[in-house]
Amino acid sequence: MHRTDSIAVVIPSFKVTRQILDVIAGIGPEVDRIYVVDDKCPDGSGKLVREQCLDPRVTVLEHDANQGVGGAVITGYRAALADGAKVIVKVDGDGQMDTSLIPRFVAPILAGEADYAKGNRFFNLERIRSMPPVRLFGNAVLSLLTKVSSGYWDLFDPTNGYTAIHADCLRFVPFDKLSRRYFFETDMLFRLNTLGAVVVDVPMDAVYADEVSNLKVSRIVTEFAAKHLRNFCKRLFYNYYLRNMSLASIELPLGLFLICFGTVYGISHWLRSAAHEAVTPAGTVMLAALPVIMGVQLVLAFLAYDIASVPRRPLHKKTSYSRIHA
Repeated sequence: MHRTDSIAVVIPSFKVTRQILDVIAGIGPEVDRIYVVDDKCPDGSGKLVREQCLDPRVTVLEHDANQGVGGAVITGYRAALADGAKVIVKVDGDGQMDTSLIPRFVAPILAGEADYAKGNRFFNLERIRSMPPVRLFGNAVLSLLTKVSSGYWDLFDPTNGYTAIHADCLRFVPFDKLSRRYFFETDMLFRLNTLGAVVVDVPMDAVYADEVSNLKVSRIVTEFAAKHLRNFCKRLFYNYYLRNMSLASIELPLGLFLICFGTVYGISHWLRSAAHEAVTPAGTVMLAALPVIMGVQLVLAFLAYDIASVPRRPLHKKTSYSRIHA
């Protein structure tokens, strides 16, 4: 890590007055600036930091209205970009994230291996036993949905808010389109995939005390599922039809058509035969089964292509090359 690489930390602050000062105190000297974003905290966490924190690196930003964790992070991102930060780390203010791991999150970005690094609490299978069951189930379901909607098939733990991002990548992220609340981290992954950014998981341990989880199963099934479906459809259009065309662009719609055709044809003829108490001819059965089999094979081929298409070349290196040769 070179000292010419400016590192900033963004801490969204909402009802974390008991932990926020300890979180700031735990941030090491590798960090140049710290932005505490008071998201209209009813406990006045921003005021607390301003009055009691003596760290000269700290800047307190305050919202006039609550915008959610995403809105607070975006405010911090904008400030860090304006001040010239090269890598921007986001940690929560509740003390669940070990700030001594910041160099580990920053390292793959400064090494030119990634644009975005995020925590993964599921790396150590022995340690995830400390995770409450509802969190474990919710994150497992969300991870599967996120793989499909974002296109990052090699990632896990999508709701993990411990992240780091290169400034040259962050400048391309459409802040105004990002989800402002619980879906923020997942929506960020979708946006990064459409940009072709490289994302890596960083192993970390799960730390839980007596806090109450805001992750509800009902939210996963309804709101999150709908947003995942929306992002998946957008990603398909952007990556396979608008920006690029490939064999996979044909495989998915053709496969789905064949599956639907075979299913509808087979069910309709089965119902007709059942109504007349007749045996369905073998040819009819094959005519229904073959499209379904072929359709499944085409969909699997598309998935194999999509999994192999996870971005591998960091976006910030491509943009740096373009600026040098402009």
